[in-house]
Amino acid sequence: MNITQVWKRSSGAGGRDISWNDILIREPSDVYHAQANKYLSSHRLSAFRECPLLYRRWQLGEVVDEDRPAYVLGRAAHSLILEGLKVFQDQYVVGGPINPRTGLPFGANTKAFAEWAQQIDKEVLSEAQAKIAKEMNDSVSCHPLGAELLARGIPEGVIRAEYRGIPCQIRLDWLAPEYGIVDLKTSDNLSWFESDARKFHYLNQLAFYRSVAAQATGETLPVYLIAPRGFCFMV
Repeated sequence: MNITQVWKRSSGAGGRDISWNDILIREPSDVYHAQANKYLSSHRLSAFRECPLLYRRWQLGEVVDEDRPAYVLGRAAHSLILEGLKVFQDQYVVGGPINPRTGLPFGANTKAFAEWAQQIDKEVLSEAQAKIAKEMNDSVSCHPLGAELLARGIPEGVIRAEYRGIPCQIRLDWLAPEYGIVDLKTSDNLSWFESDARKFHYLNQLAFYRSVAAQATGETLPVYLIAPRGFCFMV
């Protein structure tokens, strides 16, 4: 299926051409997440599915999302793989300040490290995290299908639409005009990826993406899942 065509939408007796620029919103991730109280996202839908009370407590501001080292690595890999080296370098810094007495970096829990991190106004990666992100990027670039899926497209595009009477929003990792929706997942071990996909409801997430995108485009888009881990790769 080639989805580069311009969709024709009926508007009364006539119609108008709808392009990707009419559908996709380009905005920073913090702006997107700030709209979470107004629009249902796949993340919040997953929380509701697991525990409606937890979802309600989040709505009331009684629960906040927890950030973890795995999330930091995932964001860094997304930035490098989908948006390129320049954006990655604008958003992340690797390493940390050096302790003059030891010649080694200060620990992440030290006061010196915290003061340094506050001044640079970037997310900090350890050398090990940066190495893994680079290996993931290399594995995608070297994979024929992975490289083809990400050769032409739009990263981090937002779609907002009403689905089943509920205002919803999705932030697509990648939209490839010739292929469809491409979602990037990082994994500790690809041997367990299918189990992780069930555990973390990846297929539910992608089904939600397709459904919301269909409301905006009138098309059911194909979906591809890319899962790099070091130099291993699954698509």
